[in-house]
Amino acid sequence: MQLEQYSKRFSEWFSDPVIAGGVRDSVSLLKTSKRVFFLGNGGSNAISSHMMEDYGKIAGLQTYAFSDAALITCYANDYGYENAMAEWLKLHFQEGDVLIATSSSGESKNIVNAASVAKAKGGKIITLTGFGEGNTLSKVGNVNFYLNVRDYGMVECFHQVILHVILDSLNG
Repeated sequence: MQLEQYSKRFSEWFSDPVIAGGVRDSVSLLKTSKRVFFLGNGGSNAISSHMMEDYGKIAGLQTYAFSDAALITCYANDYGYENAMAEWLKLHFQEGDVLIATSSSGESKNIVNAASVAKAKGGKIITLTGFGEGNTLSKVGNVNFYLNVRDYGMVECFHQVILHVILDSLNG
Protein backbone atom coordinates (compact mmCIF):
# COMPACT_ATOMS: atom_id res chain seq x y z
CA MET A 1 0.00 0.00 0.00
CA GLN A 2 1.37 3.44 -0.87
CA LEU A 3 1.92 6.22 1.66
CA GLU A 4 -1.05 8.21 0.35
CA GLN A 5 -3.36 5.23 0.85
CA TYR A 6 -2.10 4.71 4.42
CA SER A 7 -2.58 8.37 5.24
CA LYS A 8 -6.10 8.36 3.83
CA ARG A 9 -7.04 5.17 5.66
CA PHE A 10 -5.56 6.46 8.93
CA SER A 11 -7.57 9.68 8.67
CA GLU A 12 -10.80 7.90 7.73
CA TRP A 13 -10.42 5.27 10.41
CA PHE A 14 -9.87 7.68 13.28
CA SER A 15 -12.74 9.93 12.16
CA ASP A 16 -15.15 6.95 12.26
CA PRO A 17 -17.76 7.48 15.03
CA VAL A 18 -17.55 3.76 15.89
CA ILE A 19 -13.89 4.18 16.84
CA ALA A 20 -14.65 7.26 18.94
CA GLY A 21 -17.41 5.30 20.67
CA GLY A 22 -15.01 2.43 21.29
CA VAL A 23 -12.53 4.82 22.90
CA ARG A 24 -15.27 6.24 25.15
CA ASP A 25 -16.47 2.73 26.08
CA SER A 26 -12.88 1.64 26.82
CA VAL A 27 -12.35 4.63 29.08
CA SER A 28 -15.56 3.77 30.96
CA LEU A 29 -14.41 0.17 31.48
CA LEU A 30 -11.00 1.28 32.69
CA LYS A 31 -12.41 3.86 35.10
CA THR A 32 -14.28 1.09 36.92
CA SER A 33 -11.22 -1.14 37.30
CA LYS A 34 -7.92 -0.77 39.10
CA ARG A 35 -6.24 -3.74 37.44
CA VAL A 36 -5.50 -4.05 33.73
CA PHE A 37 -3.87 -7.02 31.98
CA PHE A 38 -2.23 -6.63 28.55
CA LEU A 39 -1.64 -9.60 26.23
CA GLY A 40 -0.13 -9.94 22.77
CA ASN A 41 2.38 -11.95 20.73
CA GLY A 42 5.53 -10.66 19.04
CA GLY A 43 5.21 -6.95 18.22
CA SER A 44 1.88 -6.88 20.01
CA ASN A 45 3.62 -8.23 23.11
CA ALA A 46 6.10 -5.36 22.93
CA ILE A 47 3.16 -2.94 22.67
CA SER A 48 1.52 -4.68 25.64
CA SER A 49 4.66 -4.25 27.73
CA HIS A 50 4.92 -0.58 26.72
CA MET A 51 1.25 0.08 27.50
CA MET A 52 1.54 -1.73 30.85
CA GLU A 53 4.19 0.81 31.82
CA ASP A 54 2.30 3.85 30.52
CA TYR A 55 -1.11 2.93 31.97
CA GLY A 56 0.55 2.28 35.33
CA LYS A 57 2.73 5.37 35.39
CA ILE A 58 0.36 7.86 33.78
CA ALA A 59 -3.10 6.58 34.80
CA GLY A 60 -2.08 5.09 38.15
CA LEU A 61 -3.66 1.73 37.36
CA GLN A 62 -2.32 -1.63 38.52
CA THR A 63 -1.05 -3.11 35.27
CA TYR A 64 0.29 -6.48 34.21
CA ALA A 65 1.67 -7.95 31.00
CA PHE A 66 2.62 -11.48 30.06
CA SER A 67 5.97 -10.34 28.70
CA ASP A 68 8.76 -11.63 30.95
CA ALA A 69 10.79 -14.30 29.13
CA ALA A 70 11.07 -16.58 32.17
CA LEU A 71 7.32 -16.31 32.82
CA ILE A 72 6.45 -17.07 29.19
CA THR A 73 8.75 -20.09 28.94
CA CYS A 74 7.67 -21.45 32.34
CA TYR A 75 3.96 -21.40 31.45
CA ALA A 76 4.51 -22.49 27.85
CA ASN A 77 6.61 -25.45 28.99
CA ASP A 78 4.08 -26.56 31.59
CA TYR A 79 0.80 -25.89 29.74
CA GLY A 80 1.68 -25.50 26.06
CA TYR A 81 1.93 -22.12 24.37
CA GLU A 82 -1.76 -22.06 23.40
CA ASN A 83 -2.71 -22.29 27.12
CA ALA A 84 0.14 -20.36 28.77
CA MET A 85 -1.62 -16.98 29.03
CA ALA A 86 -4.93 -18.56 30.03
CA GLU A 87 -3.27 -20.45 32.88
CA TRP A 88 -1.54 -17.26 34.07
CA LEU A 89 -4.88 -15.43 34.06
CA LYS A 90 -6.53 -18.28 35.96
CA LEU A 91 -4.10 -17.55 38.78
CA HIS A 92 -4.09 -13.73 38.73
CA PHE A 93 -7.17 -12.33 36.96
CA GLN A 94 -10.15 -11.34 39.13
CA GLU A 95 -13.74 -10.36 38.56
CA GLY A 96 -13.92 -6.72 37.44
CA ASP A 97 -10.41 -6.66 35.97
CA VAL A 98 -9.91 -5.52 32.37
CA LEU A 99 -8.04 -7.54 29.75
CA ILE A 100 -6.64 -5.71 26.75
CA ALA A 101 -6.05 -8.46 24.18
CA THR A 102 -4.14 -7.62 21.02
CA SER A 103 -3.78 -9.97 18.05
CA SER A 104 -3.15 -8.78 14.51
CA SER A 105 -5.03 -11.76 13.06
CA GLY A 106 -7.50 -12.17 15.90
CA GLU A 107 -6.93 -15.91 15.59
CA SER A 108 -4.01 -16.47 17.98
CA LYS A 109 -5.14 -19.44 20.08
CA ASN A 110 -3.25 -18.32 23.17
CA ILE A 111 -4.91 -14.89 23.14
CA VAL A 112 -8.38 -16.30 22.36
CA ASN A 113 -8.01 -18.87 25.17
CA ALA A 114 -6.91 -16.17 27.61
CA ALA A 115 -9.89 -13.99 26.66
CA SER A 116 -12.20 -16.93 27.42
CA VAL A 117 -10.71 -17.21 30.91
CA ALA A 118 -11.09 -13.47 31.52
CA LYS A 119 -14.72 -13.58 30.44
CA ALA A 120 -15.46 -16.65 32.59
CA LYS A 121 -13.95 -14.86 35.61
CA GLY A 122 -16.27 -11.86 35.16
CA GLY A 123 -13.73 -9.56 33.58
CA LYS A 124 -14.15 -6.96 30.87
CA ILE A 125 -12.31 -7.33 27.58
CA ILE A 126 -11.02 -4.83 25.04
CA THR A 127 -9.79 -6.42 21.80
CA LEU A 128 -7.60 -4.99 19.07
CA THR A 129 -7.41 -7.01 15.86
CA GLY A 130 -6.87 -6.71 12.13
CA PHE A 131 -6.66 -8.82 8.99
CA GLY A 132 -9.95 -10.73 8.66
CA GLU A 133 -13.31 -9.27 9.61
CA GLY A 134 -15.24 -11.48 12.00
CA ASN A 135 -12.07 -13.00 13.45
CA THR A 136 -12.52 -15.05 16.63
CA LEU A 137 -11.07 -12.54 19.09
CA SER A 138 -13.17 -9.65 17.77
CA LYS A 139 -16.31 -11.53 18.84
CA VAL A 140 -15.48 -11.84 22.56
CA GLY A 141 -14.76 -8.33 23.74
CA ASN A 142 -16.92 -5.78 25.46
CA VAL A 143 -15.17 -3.32 23.15
CA ASN A 144 -13.65 -4.49 19.87
CA PHE A 145 -11.35 -2.48 17.62
CA TYR A 146 -10.94 -4.05 14.19
CA LEU A 147 -8.73 -2.73 11.40
CA ASN A 148 -9.36 -4.07 7.89
CA VAL A 149 -5.68 -4.16 6.92
CA ARG A 150 -3.46 -7.20 6.27
CA ASP A 151 -0.11 -5.54 6.94
CA TYR A 152 1.36 -6.40 10.36
CA GLY A 153 3.23 -3.13 10.65
CA MET A 154 0.20 -0.96 10.01
CA VAL A 155 -2.09 -3.03 12.23
CA GLU A 156 0.40 -2.86 15.11
CA CYS A 157 0.89 0.89 14.67
CA PHE A 158 -2.87 1.51 14.65
CA HIS A 159 -3.28 -0.60 17.78
CA GLN A 160 -0.59 1.34 19.61
CA VAL A 161 -2.14 4.66 18.61
CA ILE A 162 -5.58 3.48 19.79
CA LEU A 163 -4.15 2.47 23.16
CA HIS A 164 -2.47 5.86 23.52
CA VAL A 165 -5.70 7.67 22.58
CA ILE A 166 -7.55 5.67 25.24
CA LEU A 167 -4.86 6.52 27.80
CA ASP A 168 -4.92 10.22 26.90
CA SER A 169 -8.74 10.19 27.09
CA LEU A 170 -8.60 8.41 30.43
CA ASN A 171 -6.49 11.22 31.85
CA GLY A 172 -8.24 14.04 29.97
